[in-house]
Amino acid sequence: QVQLVESGGGLVQAGGSLRLSCAASRLTFSNYVMGWFRQAPGKEREFVASINRGGGDTYYADSVKGRFTISRDNAKNTVYLQMNSLKPEDTAVYYCAADRSRSPNLKGQMIGTIDYWGQGTQVTVSS
Repeated sequence: QVQLVESGGGLVQAGGSLRLSCAASRLTFSNYVMGWFRQAPGKEREFVASINRGGGDTYYADSVKGRFTISRDNAKNTVYLQMNSLKPEDTAVYYCAADRSRSPNLKGQMIGTIDYWGQGTQVTVSS
């Protein structure tokens, strides 16, 4: 079955950086829009960023625009999320998502309709 495995989470001070990775297997990676979502305690899962199949178009939540960068390497079946200038409010479990959506912007996609999810990686930003 399809696997999405995130890595790179951890504890970082405010203003610091982290790079998340998501390695995909058992799917034709280049056929999927890839995205990152996050879920803080007591809150709903929310869109963070997505990238189209070729890697040329990217989309971001307003809260992370200018600080986070999504990228993908189709040769390695991996999607990345570079997170800079981290804030305490970025603290959450970050989930990788793969979807066959016609639109590369997953911001409006219903959470329950996303094709595949990773298991999540914890990001904690201390003040």
